[in-house]
Formats: sequence, C-alpha cells, structure tokens
Amino acid sequence: MRPQPPLRPPSGGSHRAVSLMRLPRYLKPYAARWVTMLVFSVLVVATSIVIPLVTRAVIDGPIAHRDERGLLLLGSVALLLGVVEALFWFIRRWVVARATLGVEADLRKDLYAQMQVLPMRFHGQWQSGQLLSRIMNDLSVIRRFLGFGLVFLILNMLQVVIVTGLLLAMYWPLGLVVLLSVVPIVLTVMRNEQEYTRLSRLAQDQTGDVASVVEESALGVRVIKAFGREEYAYDKFDDRATDLLDTQLAKVRLTSRFWTLLEVIPNVTLIVVLGFGAVAVGQGSVTIGTLVAFITMMLSLVWPISSLGFLLSMTQESMTAADRIVQVFDEPRLVDDGDTELVRPRGHLRLEDVGFRFPDTTEDEPWTLRHVDLELQPGETLALVGATGSGKSVLTSLVPRLYDVSEGRITIDGVDIRDLTLPSLRSIVATAFEEPTLFSMSVLENLTLGRPDATRAEIDRAIEVAQAQFAHDLPYGLDTRIGEQGMSLSGGQRQRLSLARAVLAEPRILVLDDTLSALDVHTEALVEEALRNVLHDVTGIVVAHRASTVLLADKVALIEHGTITHVGTHAELLATVPTYRYLLAADAPPSESASPAGWHEQDGDEHRVVHDAVRDTCREDEHDACSGADADLEELNR
Repeated sequence: MRPQPPLRPPSGGSHRAVSLMRLPRYLKPYAARWVTMLVFSVLVVATSIVIPLVTRAVIDGPIAHRDERGLLLLGSVALLLGVVEALFWFIRRWVVARATLGVEADLRKDLYAQMQVLPMRFHGQWQSGQLLSRIMNDLSVIRRFLGFGLVFLILNMLQVVIVTGLLLAMYWPLGLVVLLSVVPIVLTVMRNEQEYTRLSRLAQDQTGDVASVVEESALGVRVIKAFGREEYAYDKFDDRATDLLDTQLAKVRLTSRFWTLLEVIPNVTLIVVLGFGAVAVGQGSVTIGTLVAFITMMLSLVWPISSLGFLLSMTQESMTAADRIVQVFDEPRLVDDGDTELVRPRGHLRLEDVGFRFPDTTEDEPWTLRHVDLELQPGETLALVGATGSGKSVLTSLVPRLYDVSEGRITIDGVDIRDLTLPSLRSIVATAFEEPTLFSMSVLENLTLGRPDATRAEIDRAIEVAQAQFAHDLPYGLDTRIGEQGMSLSGGQRQRLSLARAVLAEPRILVLDDTLSALDVHTEALVEEALRNVLHDVTGIVVAHRASTVLLADKVALIEHGTITHVGTHAELLATVPTYRYLLAADAPPSESASPAGWHEQDGDEHRVVHDAVRDTCREDEHDACSGADADLEELNR
C-alpha cells in the first residue's frame, strides 16, 4: 500500500494543538458514526437534565397535592427517561468504539507506510524503540482521547454551560455561587497546563528510550551473555526505567494536587448551596421541589467538574502524542518516486560522474563518493575492490536507491533511476547484503520476500545456487519459523538464505555486497561455481575481498578514497596496480620494489605474477585452506 502524502504543517509552525488538528482527515471515513455519536451524546445530556426537572414537577405537583394518579404518571415518565438515557449511552459507546478503532488502525497503517518510504538516513538517526513507541503507545493515546476524552470534554462542557444556565434561571443567588466555584478551577488549569505538557512529552520520550533498551538487549543477548555483562545491561535498563518512574510520579503529584482541588470545591459548594437553599425555602423564595431539582442538577455537575482535570490531562497527552506522530509524517522522504516503468529491462547500467555525501555532512567534510564513472553492459559482471571505508557499500546502495546520488546520475537502459518508479526499480535490482536481515517468519516466507509467486522448482534452484540445502533439514523444512533476525542460524546460513532470496527475485541487476564473507572456502567455492551460471544471465556487481570472488567478474574496479581509480581485468590490475595486489594478497604495502616492472624483471612472465599473487592470497586466507587455488590458477591461465 502506498502511503498518503505526508501531513504538512500549516504556515506558522506545528504547535501541539495544531498537530492534533491535522488529524481530522482520518475522521472523514467515519463521519456518519461521529455525527451519530454526537447526536446521542447530546440526547444523553438532555435526558440527564430533564430528569431533575421531572423530579421537581413530581414534588411540587402530585406529592404536594396528594395526587396519586399524577404521581404514577410522572413517576412512569421519570423511569422511562432513565431507561432511555441508558439506551442512549449504549448506542453512543457502540458507535464511537468502531470509529475510534478505525481511526487508530488507519493512522497506524499510514505511519508504518511512511516509515517504509523514509530514507536510510532517517532510520540511521532514529532509535527503533522511539518509532515503536509512536506507532503503538502514542496512537493508543490518541484513540483513547478520541473515544473517551474528546467526547466527554465536549459533553461535560456542554452540560456545565446548560446546567449552570438552568441553575441561574431557577434561583440566581444559588446559581451565582455555583458559577463562582468554577473560577479557581479555571485558574488552576491555566497554571498547571505548561508543566503537565512538559512532563507528558518527557514521559512519552522516556517510554521510547525504555523500549529501545529492551529491544537492543533482546537482539544483543548473545553478546551480553558472552561478555558476562548482564548486570551492566540491567543497570542501563534500570536507569531508563527509573527516569520514567520519576517523571510519572511527578505527573501524579501535579495531577493529585489539581484533582484534590476539584474534589474539595464541589463539596464546599454543595454545603453552601444546602445552607442558603434551606434559608430560601424557609422564606418562601423557592419551593422544596425547586431546591431538590437544584441540588440534583448541581450534583450532576460534580462529575463533569471533577473529571475536568483528568480530561484536560488526557488532552495534553494526546496533543503531545500527535506532535510526536506528525514529527514522523513531516520527515522529508528525499527518495521521491518516479513515474517511468521499464517493460523489458536489459540491465545496461551506467554511473555518470556520480558523487554522494550524506545529507547531514558539512561543506568542509570530504565526499563519500566523487567522480565515479562506470558502465556495465547487460550480462556483464563487475567486481568492486577497495579498502575498508573506501565507499564500496555506499556505491552498491545507490543502485537500488537506498540513497540518492548527490551529483551525477545512474541510468538503467538509458533511463535515470530517479525517473523510475521505486517498485519498478527494485524489481530490476536485487541486493544481498553482507549483514543479512531475516525476519521472524518461516524460511519460505523469507526466501520469497522479493518474489511471492515463485514456484517450488525456482525456490529449490535458488537454494541450490546459494548452497542453502540445510534449510530442508530444519525441523519443519522450509516451513520452519526462524527466530528474530535469524539468530537461531549461523552467520553463514543467514548469508546463504539472503543470497538465495536475491537470486530467487530474478533481477536484471544483481548486487552482492560481500555476501560470501561468512562462508568457509569450500562452501564459498561451491556457491561461486553456481553463481557463475546466474551471473551469466544478469548484470552483476560483486563487492569482493578475495581473489576467488573476483574471478566471478568479467572486469574489476578498484575504488580508493571514494572514486574509481582503475578498471580492468583481474590479471591486468594484479600485474599493474600494486594497491590492488596488496588488497587481495595481504602482502606488504606497495613500494617501489613492488612495482610491476620489478616483478616482470624478476620472473619474466605475467602469468607467474598472477600465479604467485593467487598463491599468496590462498596462503594468507583467514581459513588457511588452499584447496581452491589450483582451479583459480587454471581459470586465470585460460
């Protein structure tokens, strides 16, 4: 589902109240229910007001005149009004529940969709716990406010205004006493609003911090246990949880003072009204029925007034929650969707004077990539070799537009990838990362993430290419549900499943970002042999650190300090570029004695140069296994 356009703030900024007012569009699909809810809410208020008036009529009429027939009639009316009020309450609650839950679900879907299209820069800067807190806790706060707080805030204010007016009409001196009792409540609300708002935002942010710590600890539990740092992890969590506790207690202290005032004032007002009302009855200024109705109505104001603090607190929290949610909606996407689709892509890839720097870098900081020019014909494979931090992974991230180029352009079949729709581009380009990400679902679901309609034969072929046959030996085969992040599997197994997923997508351009780094040399040799057939049909970019991986490619590009310095075959670069030899052979740093001329003078044969370098690569390999070197040498000699 493509998300709706982000909620842009109106001119003048995004104050918390403005943030809350930017959400009404989510109410529109449920407009009929909201109108129905408001109508029945008003009827509830009207019914609750009419009942005391009927009570006055009963006391001053049938009871005063000993009219049994009239008493039965008016009593039946009062009983009927009570039943009708209960029915109105039921209908209101039933209607509003569906509307508020629908609003929450729609908001949650759009917020999640927005997170999916936000750039990698956003996800690199935000803690996942903060996002989780927004999409769960903050949306629940807004739902409770819409379904309870907002409704009762409107009803209670309406009831206070109408009942106060009726009290003034019944007997204005006592009505004036009730009206004056509201003044200290309003002043207290105005004084506490700013501090409660600050504490609410702080508590919600701290909730996100606690969620982040829990998530990090859950994902890193193996590291924590391996280093015996359980106590350290607990202390870190305890600090965050204690900060949240202190903030919540500060909120409680603030609201308790407020609510205490709201409880005291109505009770004091009731005592004053009873005293003056008794005097008024004795003087004949009001009837007993009027006094009873007056007190009944005044008591009906106790809940609206005493709940005012709770409702205003809920309003402040919902404003803060809305502000936190709108903050995500307002994040710039940077990677905008194009409008072009390639019907039959061939996979002709070009990078034209490409440069990239992260958006938050200053002008004085160096570019991550600069003046990168590359061209890959359909079906051609390029090995990308460079030192750590040279920009290899960033370059591979530019092709599927995980980041956008800062200058220059990247084209596929002559079309700028920024003009392609993102679904079209990412069906053309598939990427397997060095750090594979697997989801807490079955192996089959993980494999078919990029191609849900794949047949079983195609799935088996992708598994065979990636040498991931171990998946069939899991307790439930491909239907086995793997743990979060695939932590129940080894690093090599996760990499092979990630590779199989990319192969299964059948892209026209396949990007392998050091995907074989966690494999032993024997498995790596099997995977590479199978990959040769796959790469023969697609355009490939392979980030490589070993000579055996480089041999998968038709040509090699050496990237240094963010730019492509040499492009050629493996043999050419190995014979002519000392830095390239150093990176692949783990030999001594390049020097004058290691120049290509010196090598040729010593050996007199370019193949011998390559032969020795490959032998060095195998000898220095971290697995200390050289069984695949002969095959590599035969390939080079051919």
